[in-house]
Amino acid sequence: MAIRAPFIVPALKKHTATVIMAHGLGDSGAGWMGLAQNWRRRGMFEEVTFIFPNAPMIPITVNFGMSMPGWYDISKLGSDLDFEETLRSQDEAGIIRSRDYFNTLIKEQIDQGIKPSRIVLGGFSQGGAMSVFTGVTNKEKLGGVFGLSCYLLLSDRIKNYIPEDWPNKKTPFFLAHGEDDEVVKYNFGKMSSTMLENIGLEDVKFKSYSDLGHSADPQEIEDLEKFLQQTLPAEKTSDESAGL
Repeated sequence: MAIRAPFIVPALKKHTATVIMAHGLGDSGAGWMGLAQNWRRRGMFEEVTFIFPNAPMIPITVNFGMSMPGWYDISKLGSDLDFEETLRSQDEAGIIRSRDYFNTLIKEQIDQGIKPSRIVLGGFSQGGAMSVFTGVTNKEKLGGVFGLSCYLLLSDRIKNYIPEDWPNKKTPFFLAHGEDDEVVKYNFGKMSSTMLENIGLEDVKFKSYSDLGHSADPQEIEDLEKFLQQTLPAEKTSDESAGL
């Protein structure tokens, strides 16, 4: 299945870290590039390369089978769904296919010399769900994982995909959700946070935002910014280390 190359905002200084951020259903990587550009204008994360992958065009059942950018098919959607019904209708094959692609993006960064601990994976909605699933099940210890307005995929069987040594058991996870989300119910996000803790993740933070629907707002972005500052602190140059 053909996937368009990601959009990339390169590091301004020596590339020491990477953030991979995945978009939601029907969007593209370009939809979130403004985040990196804003941080660039403010002189932040200058060592970080930002990668915004593009989902393939696939038939989406809730879109009457018409193709649109998606990381996996969605057969049911809406505020009337309960969590168990969502689990039964999940596109496991599509989820695993996208997880493998996300793992390829991570490996490409490692092959370029970026330490796994200097890679953060995250996204919004479908992209957030994929990032959380990929982060939990990844074979490398990542620097951090974030998911905005999303939920835990395959929560009833995710343990089957976790490596035996579980490198990311202590990796920081940041989940954020609007209390008025009309697409991915707030309770789905809150329950997903609890499920991550129940399966054994040791560093899960969940933040909620009143009067926020299925989108992001300035406070949420500020909290994400703080998360990235904590997980990807600027590395000292050789001159700084020598006190010059």
